[in-house]
Amino acid sequence: MQYIWEHIKTILDTYKGGAPLSYFLKTYFKQYPILGSRDRKILSEMTYNWYRCEKGMPPEMPFEEKIYAALYLCGTQTRLIEQVVEGPLQSLWQNHNPDRIAVLDQNGITFHLQDIFPFEYELSEGLGKEEWLYSLLVQPDLFLRVRKKQERMTTLLHQNGIAYHWLFENCMALPNGVAIDKILQADDYVVQDASSQLTGNYFHPCANETWYDCCSGAGGKSLLLKDMEPEIELFVSDKRGSILDNLEDRFRLYHHKLPESFLIDCTDPEQLELSFGDQKFNGIIADVPCTGSGTWARTPEQMYFYDPAHLENVSALQRNIVKNVAEYLEPDGRLIYITCSVFRQENEAAIAHILSETSLQLEHTELIKGIEHKADSMFVSVLRN
Repeated sequence: MQYIWEHIKTILDTYKGGAPLSYFLKTYFKQYPILGSRDRKILSEMTYNWYRCEKGMPPEMPFEEKIYAALYLCGTQTRLIEQVVEGPLQSLWQNHNPDRIAVLDQNGITFHLQDIFPFEYELSEGLGKEEWLYSLLVQPDLFLRVRKKQERMTTLLHQNGIAYHWLFENCMALPNGVAIDKILQADDYVVQDASSQLTGNYFHPCANETWYDCCSGAGGKSLLLKDMEPEIELFVSDKRGSILDNLEDRFRLYHHKLPESFLIDCTDPEQLELSFGDQKFNGIIADVPCTGSGTWARTPEQMYFYDPAHLENVSALQRNIVKNVAEYLEPDGRLIYITCSVFRQENEAAIAHILSETSLQLEHTELIKGIEHKADSMFVSVLRN
């Protein structure tokens, strides 16, 4: 298996955190078609778990031992690593003590959990630092929002031997990495994290209302909104044209009328004025840019390559965006503020600032903790005009 070690060293030496790790690995594997599915799986596990754990290990620790320890800490299955892990550390996988950090310590390997993210940021209410850091070692599940034909979906999953469980109504959890697109009908489901699905509990759209998703991205919240109430008039915007094209493709896939789409940077009030003029909305979804710290278990490279300046930058963006788009709320309209962050500065502190700068009133705030369900964590706040 020497070729596996050569590839993992090349991957870690080459990747610098620019593109998403998933995209980088997909591109890398295309260059080496000789790598089979098992090879790609173990290399992916090695890479993701390296970025989860490496900073918590002593700098002088040998490279291969770091890889072994990371695979063990993150619960990589024995069947994947039995041909890769050699030497005395093989015995780690025979120890069923759930405290894996203690097991490493008993084997002479020191792991400092607090060092994987050493910055002292205050977290949102209800979340402890150690609880959050432990969660970053666990690969989240894959979640589907089931739109229709539930019985057909479950039958197909059973027929293909794929384990699943229901988390709540219409939310199905499956093991991460399952190729569901080869099994299920594409318009029967939406791939959407469980916590993201739960933000819809605060939308409450009514027929004939006008809604605006101001930082729409590829349209996850917009699609959720339209599935809840198809008879709304929907406007969306993003500053990336390609992502709006993606959104429109998804609306076509799910047989929804295309929303009114605008290429706008919402930090610029002049662009909003040119696009909307006197237009007012009953509801605005502001799923604002953020550090993404609530999703780092899924994207550990973002934690590993984190730049502390990023928090200040996105905090300013968030407050500016909400202040600008709030001007387009109808009287008694509601703005749904959403981040996928666990940092107080982007959440409760941002809301306090927004309330001091606008006429909005706070109705509800919640950190949706996905940790116990192997899901992301998201913050949502409902503000009324």
